Amino acid sequence: MEKESFEDPSIAEFLNEHFVSIKVDREERPDIDRVYMAFVQATTGSGGWPMSVWLTPELKPFFGGTYFPTVRRGNRPGFLDVLREISQRWTTSAIRLTQSAEIHMERIKVVREGGTLSLGPVPDVKVLSAGVRYFISRFDEQNGGFGRAPKFPRPSELLFLLRESFRSDEPEAKRIAMATLEAMARGGIRDHVGGGFHRYSVDVAWRVPHFEKMLYDQAQLSLAFLEAGQLSGQKSFHDTAEDTLSYVLREMVSSEGGFYSAEDADSSVADGTGKAEGAFYLWTEDEIDQLFGSNSDIVKLRFGVKANGNAPHDSQGEFLGKNILYQDEDTWEIAKLLAKTPTEVRRVIGTAGSELLECRANRDRPALDDKVLTAWNGLMIAALSRAAQLLPESTPSLYGSSAKRAAEFIYERLWDPDRRVLYRRIRNGHASIDGYAEDYAFLVWGLLELFQLESDVLWLDWAQELQARQNELFWDDVDGGWYSTTGEDPSLILRMKDDYDGAEPAAGSVSVSNLLTLGYLTGDRGLISKAERTLIQSGISSEEGARVAPMMMASLVQYHAGPTQIVILGKRSDESYQALRRELSKHYLPFTVRVHVEPGDNQYELSKRLPFIESMSLVDGSSAAYVCSNFTCLEPVTTSESFGIALEAL
Repeated sequence: MEKESFEDPSIAEFLNEHFVSIKVDREERPDIDRVYMAFVQATTGSGGWPMSVWLTPELKPFFGGTYFPTVRRGNRPGFLDVLREISQRWTTSAIRLTQSAEIHMERIKVVREGGTLSLGPVPDVKVLSAGVRYFISRFDEQNGGFGRAPKFPRPSELLFLLRESFRSDEPEAKRIAMATLEAMARGGIRDHVGGGFHRYSVDVAWRVPHFEKMLYDQAQLSLAFLEAGQLSGQKSFHDTAEDTLSYVLREMVSSEGGFYSAEDADSSVADGTGKAEGAFYLWTEDEIDQLFGSNSDIVKLRFGVKANGNAPHDSQGEFLGKNILYQDEDTWEIAKLLAKTPTEVRRVIGTAGSELLECRANRDRPALDDKVLTAWNGLMIAALSRAAQLLPESTPSLYGSSAKRAAEFIYERLWDPDRRVLYRRIRNGHASIDGYAEDYAFLVWGLLELFQLESDVLWLDWAQELQARQNELFWDDVDGGWYSTTGEDPSLILRMKDDYDGAEPAAGSVSVSNLLTLGYLTGDRGLISKAERTLIQSGISSEEGARVAPMMMASLVQYHAGPTQIVILGKRSDESYQALRRELSKHYLPFTVRVHVEPGDNQYELSKRLPFIESMSLVDGSSAAYVCSNFTCLEPVTTSESFGIALEAL
């Protein structure tokens, strides 16, 4: 619509003459987006973006929709026709349109502002089993993923399945989650040259992406691949996570340490004729032949490169003759087809990525959305901190230091200690927009992961302060759960709760996990009670729970798994301490909180906040690991072998 309508002079002239046109960045203002999306979904039966909504002067919507072509196309009216019709009706029937808007908003208000708090118990484990069955019934056995095209990465689904498979020893949950991750890792939705994942796949096989890259996808998919690697022991999952994080640290980080929001799908084409979808990422056979010479056949078989292109093309031939790289043939099959040794093939494939990346660097990059959003940075801090915890043999100093630097940036530039308010975004040094519930929730998640990596009390204290402030600003004391907004903005006609785990999880779903983690660290029963209350009113006990709120389901898994804690006590410079830490990284324990304690000042400060570690001590001067369930700890162990046995038992 930007190309077809908003840049059309005749449409712009009509808009300016008859309407007050407002363009909303839904990433900066998700509160506005949610209100009017609720209206569009209620009145049309579906939603999506781009979204156009027509409002009364009091900001109440009376008509809306998603994509409108410039001129009528099939049953879809043309945008200019819609504008003319609305303008004419407003001139002749404004009172009727205003009354219609009032009726619609009252109906939406009843549905979306919440009802009466359920007084039942926390949903039991039968709900989790039902959720697994739902995803099994929707699983695409041939291509991985759930449902039909287009296919969106929805990491919340995968985290739920991985964690429930571990809690209940459910093999099918593990199988379908890992098959989906493997399919995405092989497909064209992944950037096999520069790392990272595109926004979604337009086809059922994860082959043809919409080439936009979002920070929140990189963070959440990295977490899913990290957990899959731990659960399965397959190094390829961790390799994909590292590849994704490397892309973020190379291309999406500011000089001050904050992470940018996105890269566009379109970029300039080589012949200078303008911009096109995916131009930066597509390859011709001739380009591969020229770059790799006698080894080009290996590269072409590996990445599915065809003489006439493997990418579908639209009526204008946008992808004509071009190739989307994906993992087509494996090493052994290529060696067999080309009569080469597997070693030869591995050598070529091993260097192909860097050669392709170097060549691609000469192209015009897609535009960068360089605003820094607090919520999405919280997700990335969580992913980097988890990577540093789980990959101690790799580059933990890079991952950990990057997470810490981002947290420090947000603390210094996006946190107002006087008002005790987070800002939503910063761009060009200017921070603005008071944060929403998701900004608090996602950042608390990141800080809790960073605390479990570093055990610096600064991060625990700030996480607790942010959680308390989130509760003050957004908690619904009548029905439970958190509103998305404070309700103080007069331009917002509806105060809503976000209860859908989509491309990003809902604030409430993440907050339940945060409360449980804080409760399992500090022993504060009030935090766990708040989490229980939210689980009760979340609606996940119905058959819609898994479809609508998989991240809330993952938090329910955490609740039923119960509180477990692991403490490693020792000097970080000691090899005995590092050996215990390496052993811990080998075990998939998604519900267990971790505390790394150095004797002395660090233990003293931590003990004031986590009383259960106060009496812990080294064993004969050696580093010691304590394995605890609900703050009751086993005898400390000092060797990685005995620690591994205790962790397996846990």
